Amino acid sequence: MAEELVGNVLVGQSGGPTAVINASVAGVVSEALNHECIEEIYGTLNGVLGILQEDLIDLAAESQQAIRGLRTTPGAALGTVRYKLKKQQDFERILEVFKAHNIRYFFYAGGNDSQDTADKISKLAQEQGYALRVIGVPKTIDNDLVVTDHCPGYGSVIKYISTTVREIACDNAAMGQHDLVQIVEVMGRNAGWIAAGAALAKRRDHPHDPPHIILLPEVAFAPEKFVEDVKRVLKREKYCLIVVGEGLVDADGNYVAAADTTDAFGHAQLGGAAEYIQSLVEEHLPGIKARSVKLGNAQRAAAHLASKTDSDEAFLAGQRAVQAAVDGETDKMVTLIRGDGDHYTVETGLAPLSDISNGVKKLPREWINEDGVSMNFQFVRYAQPLIQGEVAVPFDNGLPAFAHLEKRRVEKILPAYEL
Repeated sequence: MAEELVGNVLVGQSGGPTAVINASVAGVVSEALNHECIEEIYGTLNGVLGILQEDLIDLAAESQQAIRGLRTTPGAALGTVRYKLKKQQDFERILEVFKAHNIRYFFYAGGNDSQDTADKISKLAQEQGYALRVIGVPKTIDNDLVVTDHCPGYGSVIKYISTTVREIACDNAAMGQHDLVQIVEVMGRNAGWIAAGAALAKRRDHPHDPPHIILLPEVAFAPEKFVEDVKRVLKREKYCLIVVGEGLVDADGNYVAAADTTDAFGHAQLGGAAEYIQSLVEEHLPGIKARSVKLGNAQRAAAHLASKTDSDEAFLAGQRAVQAAVDGETDKMVTLIRGDGDHYTVETGLAPLSDISNGVKKLPREWINEDGVSMNFQFVRYAQPLIQGEVAVPFDNGLPAFAHLEKRRVEKILPAYEL
């Protein structure tokens, strides 16, 4: 049994929000209230930026109704950030803030870069002999975190996208006369997990259901083959519905569409793959109408179509993070482990933060059919359980009612910090 560590909790969110990241915060707060060794429960506004600026709020002062409401509220209720800690002074400042507020437990919900940040903070605390337990909470719609079977946020985004594909297909079926191409661009960066998820829109035993073509970053894009694939679909169907991942690359490994700018972590700003595909159709298939839609942030904010399985697992990840830390664990991220039985079950585990930060989990090539534009039964078997169940979002006057935190500020103790 680990030695009891008495002190305060700090929880933060980082990177792109998901429909269920707030459920993880609710899990952290709900579980933290159960442990006497935890005295105060704080949130940092806008991730590490809030720590640097000593911009903390008192989560224990929030109403239980507001904390429960986080489970059905999209976005990042604490605010999020893509700020990269640039210098040693940044890390030193974070530790100063932790010491000033007796932070002994730090929980960070985020993806690869966020877990890398958490790992570095933890290592510095150890170097300085400051007792701190750091546990990462997995979060990314991209589903590309290594070690964990899947990631909270993924099930909800593919539930929304598959539903949207079915809805657009009804519109296309009404309008098309073997002359309509519809392109739907989805997120996912360099991994095709989200685009692949659109395959769930197909009904069982209906292989010709949309999406008719899925363009994945894992499969180099060949324009000539693509044009022939579209022609083949339009001979058979009244329309051709295509889903394309934003990170689609050509035979040389270059993005087919990306801005010149990068974010704080050096990642290319993706977007525009759908317009590129649309231009190809218009150039090579005269007389064919091409339409494109980019779902953008809507796909990660669709709480009204969140997966209950996903939401419950996000909450569970937050709970398990606190339990692990109280039990003495640190430098770990909570992972989801799928059971072996025919009926879907999940357990949680722990993996070293350093393992998470340096890897990217690619979509297995053997889950992609030989045609390169559709998914096989192995993927469907993997993804189908993750979209099960509906979250009961409360409605007020005809619209979803989302939680709003009061955000009572914790009094600042230290001098202001120059970023």
